[in-house]
Amino acid sequence: MMRIWPVFRRELVGYFATPLAYVFIVIFLFAMGASTFYLGNFYEGRTANLERFFLFHPWLYLFLMPALAMRLWAEEKKTGTIEILMTLPIPAWASVMGKFLAAWAFSGIALALTFPMWITVNILGEPDNGVILASYIGSFFMAGGYLAIGSCLSAATNNQVIAFVVSIVVCFLFTVSGLPLVLQVAQAVLPTPVVSAIASFSFLTRFEAIAEGVIDLRDVIYFASLILLWLGINVALLERARAG
Repeated sequence: MMRIWPVFRRELVGYFATPLAYVFIVIFLFAMGASTFYLGNFYEGRTANLERFFLFHPWLYLFLMPALAMRLWAEEKKTGTIEILMTLPIPAWASVMGKFLAAWAFSGIALALTFPMWITVNILGEPDNGVILASYIGSFFMAGGYLAIGSCLSAATNNQVIAFVVSIVVCFLFTVSGLPLVLQVAQAVLPTPVVSAIASFSFLTRFEAIAEGVIDLRDVIYFASLILLWLGINVALLERARAG
């Protein structure tokens, strides 16, 4: 942690030193509110829960998290500051973890600022707060998964736009892999064990299971493994760039 902390602090402070943090948070909260009240018809549902609120999180994260992650390494490579970072007495894995944790913490702050929704639903009725808490935890883990993918792909290029677009494509594949339409096509050409494996990679399937109020250890392991895998690839890309 002593090696990660300097990078983490530098990155997190850097977000709030520019208008980027405030613009992102405003867009994040506006998108969450608009999807809940206008697309999800929150009030018309007349149910005291946040199911309609969390319903759109995977699809919003599909664009918002790559937008947040695209600058993590692509900007460093474009400006040349990555060379300075690589010469510091900090291992590559510490730099990767520091940047990722800062972005994840920032997304957690933005998510926490949606707490008025939780207060509102408690005023309107008597929701199951345990389910809501589990949904928030699941949403936070899912955001980390998207950010890990975006961070890795940001390290693969010095162009933020390319990193953003490719991250959306990869995240989209992880999001929809458990949908019936995808599985039906896969079943036509792949054996059942492979189809089951594809379905298990779906962010939607994992998040929906947690959003039901049960935090299964298997879902936690899935998100943790996914994050570590992509961060591991991220480290390998930086080590290769350093060696080159």
